[in-house]
Amino acid sequence: MFQAGDWAFVFDNLGYLLSGAGVTVVLTLAALALGFALGFPAGAIEVYGDGLLRQLVSGFGVVLRGTPIVVIMLLLFFVVSISESAFVTATVGLGLRSAAYQSQLFRGALQSVDDGQVEAARAVGMSRFEAIRHVAVPQALRRSMPGFQNEFTIVLKDTSIAFAIGLAELLTRGNDLFTQSGGSTAVLEVVLVISAIYFALTFATNRGLDRLADYYAIPTGEDR
Repeated sequence: MFQAGDWAFVFDNLGYLLSGAGVTVVLTLAALALGFALGFPAGAIEVYGDGLLRQLVSGFGVVLRGTPIVVIMLLLFFVVSISESAFVTATVGLGLRSAAYQSQLFRGALQSVDDGQVEAARAVGMSRFEAIRHVAVPQALRRSMPGFQNEFTIVLKDTSIAFAIGLAELLTRGNDLFTQSGGSTAVLEVVLVISAIYFALTFATNRGLDRLADYYAIPTGEDR
């Protein structure tokens, strides 16, 4: 089933695959950063906003969450043409999709903060904005850590969709090995190595975020 020559072919090109993994990591971080920059304000608007703005934010989120990420990327790259760079397009596509989900994550976290705390802050002289910023937001960010960990993993794996627009991330480079080699038989071996790299990335990410979530967890009476 496995041939020594096929494994040799994979290991000879391991650096090529790892450089694709580097693109995957950078793309994940960029998309999550964009998702947070858009998603957190959107979640706050859904909780504390009103009128047309709240309806627009909510509606836009529904559309993004209901559209497959591959469709979003293809539209942005071939129809809207926001950039000639596949990396920029993939970042925007993944970032917008992540923002739609992060907005719901943060909306739930903000709603979990007792309204009485915001009212108490206002009673001691804070404005509504100050009460939300200094009382509700810090707690919401800490409570959203477990959900954000899940979103991080999802975006990391969704970077493989950038294959559709030709970005040289991990999956694309794995496919390139076959086309550039003139027909290598190391299909299963390459797939296994790619899967192992994705697993290593997700495992390391989850363990790191687990520690971060534990560190920033809101203390309870049981923690004494």
